[in-house]
Amino acid sequence: MQDLIGTGVALITPFTAAGEVDHSALEQVVNYQIDNGIDYLVVLGTTGESATLTLEEKEAVKSTITRANAGRLPMVLGIGGSNTAAVVEEVKNTDLNDYIAILSVSPAYNKPTQEGIYQHFKAVATATEKAIILYNVPGRTASNMAVETVVRLAHDFDNILGIKEAAGDIVQAMKLIQYTPKDFLVISGDDMITLSMVLAGGAGVISVIGQGLPQGFSDMVRYGLNGDVEEAFELHYKIAASIDMIFEQGNPGGIKSLLASLGLIEEYLRLPLVPVNENLKSRIDTFLKQYEA
Repeated sequence: MQDLIGTGVALITPFTAAGEVDHSALEQVVNYQIDNGIDYLVVLGTTGESATLTLEEKEAVKSTITRANAGRLPMVLGIGGSNTAAVVEEVKNTDLNDYIAILSVSPAYNKPTQEGIYQHFKAVATATEKAIILYNVPGRTASNMAVETVVRLAHDFDNILGIKEAAGDIVQAMKLIQYTPKDFLVISGDDMITLSMVLAGGAGVISVIGQGLPQGFSDMVRYGLNGDVEEAFELHYKIAASIDMIFEQGNPGGIKSLLASLGLIEEYLRLPLVPVNENLKSRIDTFLKQYEA
């Protein structure tokens, strides 16, 4: 799956002041990614506030992104949840023709055992022939996917071809790279350690900051994949402060503030999420001015 090597971005969902999906702004965001070197798009992930979208809104968001993309970049669709049967049903009943893979998060809140996590993804993998990217994000799910569990899944199911690893643990990431099959994609889900993971043998990133700084961040990943270490770290250190800032008050509040500063969207979120405070917004604005200078 060469299309999944490089920089993917987890697209936000813009809203209007009335709380409706802002489809015009969403088209602008998609074009901004394509025009600035992003390699693939991730639709309806956590960053897209999918938990607060209705089924009708999700379908409309998918349609808008597909129309704006117009086949220019590969797309990955987020389908996950804490109810295995419901995830399986969604996978079976979703038209996946526009997507090269499904990104499926490990169940949240339930805190399953490692065997429970394995059985969950076994059920999802056997429900479709579509490629699946596992998603480990213990900061949100309250349970970590052990290296042994991921290795087991990678060996047992041909359509489980990678993992978005967002535990923020470089040692765990390196073990995943070491022990999974050679063609298994270990994709960073943590922007700050993306370059380190790439240099250790990772396949790239599904990024949040990459959505706001697509040219610089995707260039950094390309330099890393090509072994151009000095050039890659120069970009990493230029970008690093913004990564801390956009996650300081939660995601996607920070990245929406940055995208609003770029003039791409209005800064609205859906409760229980709220915009970042004025202090952080000011610091993000200042960073962007210096970054673009």
